[in-house]
Amino acid sequence: MKIDKQTGLVLEGGGMRGIFTVGVLDYFMDNNIRFSYTIGVSAGASNGISYASWQRGRSRFSNIDLLKIYNYIGLRRLLQGKGYIDLDFLFYTYPEKYYPFDYDTYFRSSERFVVVTSNCLTGKAEYYEEKKDPKKLLDVLRASCSLPVMCPVAHVNGIPMVDGGVCDAIPVRRAIEDGYKKNVIILTRNKGYRKANKDFYLPGFIYRKYPAIREQLKLRYRSYNNVLDYIDQLEAEDKAIVIRPQNPITVGRTERDVKKLSELYDEGYECGRMIKRGDF
Repeated sequence: MKIDKQTGLVLEGGGMRGIFTVGVLDYFMDNNIRFSYTIGVSAGASNGISYASWQRGRSRFSNIDLLKIYNYIGLRRLLQGKGYIDLDFLFYTYPEKYYPFDYDTYFRSSERFVVVTSNCLTGKAEYYEEKKDPKKLLDVLRASCSLPVMCPVAHVNGIPMVDGGVCDAIPVRRAIEDGYKKNVIILTRNKGYRKANKDFYLPGFIYRKYPAIREQLKLRYRSYNNVLDYIDQLEAEDKAIVIRPQNPITVGRTERDVKKLSELYDEGYECGRMIKRGDF
């Protein structure tokens, strides 16, 4: 597949497995590989934003180095009401105190960056492109990463939102609707992976006020497996280049083992070599 200005970049989530994507994106930045359109969901969005602002190493720092300094994952955070992953720290403290986000570069860029969230009221995906308001950008990113049950419900313009992956786990169809018929897709699972064919059990008191999102969570495995089948089809038809981990995944969604995370980052960096400047 020839990569050109009409080729999109699609970034899956996966929590801390997203460190694989970070490795790929750092390889892209080291080799000046850019896309005019990027769409990311959950960890794909939070890691992709540093690619969109062209800040090589920023996401690696937050996923690995910062974890050594500030343990923002764990049961203690959940009991404090911050969620199993402290998203307030990651999206409101980290950009100010530890590694400033380059808003100027991001806002000036003509390249599109789309973030996916899930609307709790409608049970449908929402797609945001924010290039003016720093606070809203952070709110959207936080919402996209708000893992169901494990993190508090987020709000964008007063609307309750959860992880974008609930309603659109791998937003390749949206990229195609936006006019990008060919796509490079970065996944965080091995080839052939599918979710178990069973409904997601959710106690009745959780998201009681949001029946639409409860229904999406219950049947999430169907839509996820369906989009993976679709991606396999696109790859077979030479309409997509899929970059995914080659070694068996041992990193969990809320992984805290820095050694495992570093190894998956290194694998992502090497897998990024699938894309070469000569492909453009």
